[in-house]
Amino acid sequence: MSFLKRRTTLLAAGALAALSLAGPAQAQTVTLRLHQFLPQQATIPAKALIPWAQKVEAESGGKIKVQLFHAMQLGGAPPQLFDQARDGVVDLSWTVLGYTPGRFNKTEVFELPFMSGSAEQSSRAIQEYVEKFAADEFKDVKLIAVHTHGPGLFHTKAPVVGLESLRGMKVRGGSRIISNMLTKLGATPVGMPVPAVTDALSKGTIDGTTIPWEVTPALKVSELVKNHTTFAGKEGLYTQTFAFSMNKASYDKLPPDLKAVIDKNSGIETAAMFGRAMDDGDKAGRAIAEKAGNNIVALDVAETQRWRRTAATVETDWINEMKGKNIDGAKLVSEARALIAKNQK
Repeated sequence: MSFLKRRTTLLAAGALAALSLAGPAQAQTVTLRLHQFLPQQATIPAKALIPWAQKVEAESGGKIKVQLFHAMQLGGAPPQLFDQARDGVVDLSWTVLGYTPGRFNKTEVFELPFMSGSAEQSSRAIQEYVEKFAADEFKDVKLIAVHTHGPGLFHTKAPVVGLESLRGMKVRGGSRIISNMLTKLGATPVGMPVPAVTDALSKGTIDGTTIPWEVTPALKVSELVKNHTTFAGKEGLYTQTFAFSMNKASYDKLPPDLKAVIDKNSGIETAAMFGRAMDDGDKAGRAIAEKAGNNIVALDVAETQRWRRTAATVETDWINEMKGKNIDGAKLVSEARALIAKNQK
């Protein structure tokens, strides 16, 4: 079935579901369809989305049912997921904000090089940041939470032991900010959503990828490449930003008691829960690579500083670009860093 036909079918199903809500309040049950792009066993589905759904179902006394659709089962591509929730094709979606470049300008400050480390800490920070400085970018949805992954690093076929060894290497970048950073560092960026990484590594389309440890098991990355490069200090090379969103109409038609359940499971503690799942996933992903005997390169402080200096121009580029959009990028960088520091205490 084509995506458009599937979309029409889903919208019709949603209309029927809405009609079913017209019965007596005590008999009212709601089924929410949650769509996302990773296989069910990946960290966020297994350790965050499924537990979130179970918690909502339990706290609603069974009045809310969450139906999960993994790995783009309902059609479309990962960059369409935010709009699927916005437009009511689904009720809930989880996706990477960087898959729609130029749309979440203020929020992408968290993707800048060496901005953040611990996913739980930076997820608390980005949730507070969005509520204060970027709520307008999510005005078309009921935002459940935003979050980040943990420290970003390289996973490559040939070892990356310094800046020079990266030059000319074809490396997957997950957002425009990351691709710009890869260019500055001397690599050739190849943009693609994370589900495409396994095939691209297998076929030699790319020589390596930028992803956190947590998603490597689901993508079999530690089997496809044998080299992983980490950086000195708390901050990773980069991070990516994610949004868990709900269709506004799906939320608005809920009775007050069920809205309260959704509200209780939205916001900073939900963001932190997703971040904790990412941090735990990083430990598990690294352990798999270690058990496989892979080569884990730990760049020292001096070499990491070389990377920091080279990558710093990405931040300058972003600030200058934001000026053209009448956004004070320098202020947003400062605010983001302050919130990250606050949540590291």
